[in-house]
Amino acid sequence: MKRRTLIHTALASLTASMAGAPAFAQGNWPTKPISYIVPFPAGGTTDILGRLIGQKLGAALGTTIVIENRGGAGGSVGSEVAARAAPDGYTLLGGTISSHAINVSLYPKLGYDPVKSFTPIILIGSNPVVLIVRKDSPFKTLQDVLAAARAKPGTISSASAGNGTSQHMTLELLAYKSGTKFVHVPYKGSGPAIQDLIGGQVDMMFDTTVVAGPYIQSGTLRAIAVSSARRLDSMPNVPTIAESGVPGFEVVSWQGIFAPAGTPKPLVERLHNEIDKILKTPEMQDRLKGLGMQPGNLTADQFAAFQKAEVDKWAQVIKAANLKLE
Repeated sequence: MKRRTLIHTALASLTASMAGAPAFAQGNWPTKPISYIVPFPAGGTTDILGRLIGQKLGAALGTTIVIENRGGAGGSVGSEVAARAAPDGYTLLGGTISSHAINVSLYPKLGYDPVKSFTPIILIGSNPVVLIVRKDSPFKTLQDVLAAARAKPGTISSASAGNGTSQHMTLELLAYKSGTKFVHVPYKGSGPAIQDLIGGQVDMMFDTTVVAGPYIQSGTLRAIAVSSARRLDSMPNVPTIAESGVPGFEVVSWQGIFAPAGTPKPLVERLHNEIDKILKTPEMQDRLKGLGMQPGNLTADQFAAFQKAEVDKWAQVIKAANLKLE
């Protein structure tokens, strides 16, 4: 009897110890470096933000944030790596409108679900895209563009940084909502696309305010509409697409941070709170402004709802345009 009692006591102690292990582990988290996967090459906006936030987040958590660039397929390669990682708080992902809203409808063989495979942590910020034309273009307004597209469908060309990019998808959304048709001309990046726009090889182009801003300020290109819901403080005289004849039109190219699905809620909450503090510092506010971004200012739940709405919106656009990429 005494031996049986000892065995039961030992088992009870072991069970209690095991039950308390996750809470104890979370309470001491982090105990090792955290991997921050950037699903794009070094030097882009997602990479810049990851390094800025990672340095400060590491200091706040008392650990090292290791940036891993895993580029490919519009952010899909790195996102799949993150989706398969353990949900233990040691893997973060810099997600974007491409990797977490557009790609699921664009790539038939995507190796992850942008909603089910991840836990949204925080929306870093967003920046609208602007419709630009060369300085001597006959198009002075968006209505000029739409009138020409309706008069001669499929003759107005629009450049982009590549298939499936936010620039491309903004064009498709405009075509979808306005009932017009354009010729999409994809390039390998914004640089060569803008050079051909300046040279007159294409008629127009959508791009972020970060990229287009310097050309607009120098007078090389003209902005005729912005994709945001309201006019930009930096371009108060440029009307929105919505007020230019396409009601309800709104597109923002956004950046956020995700963790693998199943990451414990206490860790998600702590990560959100720490990153939120970082984003609200004057230094980060200035950096975001310098990148042409508007701060996210959403809770984790609000970010999740925003992302789901984005997935649904782009699914409709991509289906209407009959777009698929391998």
